[in-house]
Amino acid sequence: MNRRIKLALPLAFGLSCLLARPVAAQNLNSLFQQFTKPAPQSPSAPSGAPAAAAGLLNLLLPGAAPAANHQGNANSPVELVKLLSQSLDQIDTPKEIEIGRQLAAVLLGSKPLHPDMVLQRYVNRLGRWISLQSLRPDLPWSFGVLDDAGFNAFAAPGGYVFVTKGLIDRVADEAELAGILAHEITHVTEKHHLKALRKTAQAGLLTQALSSQLGSSVGAGLSAQLLSMGKDIYSKGLDQGDEYEADRQGVALAARAGFDPFGLLAVLLQLRTVASDNSAFTLTLSTHPPAQTRMDQLEAAIGRRFDGLAAGPGPVTVAQRLGR
Repeated sequence: MNRRIKLALPLAFGLSCLLARPVAAQNLNSLFQQFTKPAPQSPSAPSGAPAAAAGLLNLLLPGAAPAANHQGNANSPVELVKLLSQSLDQIDTPKEIEIGRQLAAVLLGSKPLHPDMVLQRYVNRLGRWISLQSLRPDLPWSFGVLDDAGFNAFAAPGGYVFVTKGLIDRVADEAELAGILAHEITHVTEKHHLKALRKTAQAGLLTQALSSQLGSSVGAGLSAQLLSMGKDIYSKGLDQGDEYEADRQGVALAARAGFDPFGLLAVLLQLRTVASDNSAFTLTLSTHPPAQTRMDQLEAAIGRRFDGLAAGPGPVTVAQRLGR
């Protein structure tokens, strides 16, 4: 459980579709070190500068200018809902990104970005490194840390992924954080949130919610009703089958990116021992299957397929990676 493994070749354990491009361990580790190395910071610009946080927000949610005509705007909430109610095949990548941008606004409207820009930069680079090994490396992936003491992680269509500062503080090392990011990246690549929205749209709930807004200027963001539906997704969670799939493929993705495949299992072990009345974990526990069930399914999928791999040096903590 506490092994930290560096991979020399792609791993195949029934999820071979994720392990298509072999990378030598030494080269992979060297590339990763360069990719996640903190950029030099000017002494005159503190890491918590509000302007820097605002700049990151603009990068995460570009194109926020209002659109005057929603009737003819293919990316308006109304048109996107119409697409969701029909088939996911009709949602191309630009529309998927627009849906994700609006759902990301829901998350950022609930909790602001954490002001530590060194941490933000590190998590963004780490996430992008892992996403490059995914089935959809060409999405405009964006990763951010929310200023929230709870233990949570969220994703939105099109490549938006967020983790909370409370999660960062509680992971034991980088491999655990990588496992969590890989889990969330899988939600995006497998379009789990789009599927959840489609179920809601097909039930008529989103269309009904928007019906009173058709003649008004809603702007490029969500209407109040659609925003409420976005909050509903994150408060109730995804289908359990989607969570199990994100666990299985997330383990493979983290391994392919060069991290210990047991990092996510270590996180689940921590979740299994959390007291049910611990408020920091309330949302995570209520929106996911029981940690023990997730562990059982993962262990059944992994088996002993990693046992022959040589263990590398000890784990690297997030604080060490940040040079703190």
